[in-house]
Amino acid sequence: MNESLTERIDALLPQTQCQRCGYPDCRSYAAALEVGTAEINQCPPGGQAGVERLAALLGRPALPLNPAHGFEGPMTVAVIDEQWCIGCTLCLKACPTDAIVGTHKRMHTVIERYCTGCDLCLPVCPVDCIQMLAVGAADGAQPVATGWSAWSPAQAEQARQRYTQRQQRLEREAQAQQQRLIAKAESKLADLPSHSKHTDPAVLERKRALIEAALARARAAQAARSDSSPPQQLP
Repeated sequence: MNESLTERIDALLPQTQCQRCGYPDCRSYAAALEVGTAEINQCPPGGQAGVERLAALLGRPALPLNPAHGFEGPMTVAVIDEQWCIGCTLCLKACPTDAIVGTHKRMHTVIERYCTGCDLCLPVCPVDCIQMLAVGAADGAQPVATGWSAWSPAQAEQARQRYTQRQQRLEREAQAQQQRLIAKAESKLADLPSHSKHTDPAVLERKRALIEAALARARAAQAARSDSSPPQQLP
């Protein structure tokens, strides 16, 4: 099967899912590049080499990396100071590749090989116990690798797969939750008097109307999940 242009563009991106380009993920940025609503120089993790890759594919001039989106730098990995971690789980929810493990009120830790250095865990940490450390920091003999020199295609593919798996898991969980809420509402609706302290028929009828409206919204939301939507740039 022939790849779409969006897929070919996406294959040239580092898959850090860092949102620095202004889009919610690498795939959305690729889609925006295809339709011409984004420039090729908005991906700091890919660096100038990444800009040149995109320029070659799309036939556009190889612009300098736009500093408004950040600067090319070394590959980094998140490190959690476990002495300060309070187990709030906010970083788990922010991590695009499920590279952080832990549970509520228990210290968290980072699986380094899965971390993309996206920085998304930093702003959500309420106790500032996370820092980003450069991978392979210079020892004075060799310069620190940056951009694609510091991030391999194999790492990008692994990050893509883990991000996709995470999105699929979140979608399954959201659908399951929606199903539970719908089932609960349908159960109440089937025998409304036994689920209500009210006995006034008029009150029960108003309550029935409210539940039916809520069910209609829930079913509409469930149906909307199957519809694809165009990528939106982050504010």
